[in-house]
Amino acid sequence: MSDEPSGVRAFLDGAGSPSCSVRARSGRRLAPLAADPAVARALAALLLDAADTAVIRQTAGALVRAGTPAALRLLAAGWGAADDQQADWLATGVHDALAEPDGADRAAAVSAYGRHLAGDPEAAVRRGAADLCDVAERAVRRPGGTGGAEPADRGRPPVRGVPS
Repeated sequence: MSDEPSGVRAFLDGAGSPSCSVRARSGRRLAPLAADPAVARALAALLLDAADTAVIRQTAGALVRAGTPAALRLLAAGWGAADDQQADWLATGVHDALAEPDGADRAAAVSAYGRHLAGDPEAAVRRGAADLCDVAERAVRRPGGTGGAEPADRGRPPVRGVPS
């Protein structure tokens, strides 16, 4: 990152910390800057954190809250590369962000951009975008944008990483 403020450097360094709370905080603080290549590399690693699922969950939620095309594409790419356990925690982080007061509007925007990512040239992004869209669309269909699944969702096969 050229001319990066010292705070950004600290969060980039924190993304590699042995402390899960420092890594999670770094993910939350770096998410709005996902368009920067150095930040994107750090966030990609945090999305697939092998040591602590809270890092995955909080980073995923922060990327949804950032809501930028770069943030959502990075989230989709991570989801497409995730194993089943990581995908479950990515879904939980997305659910967290969509359960907030502005979650219904956020879910609609995430779903719309996820459909755009379905045409991405990278296979992992396309796979992750499908799961991201499914979570966001389920959130939109819920009364008030949150709560339990509607009856139409019953009997539908679960998507990897999406709680049924």
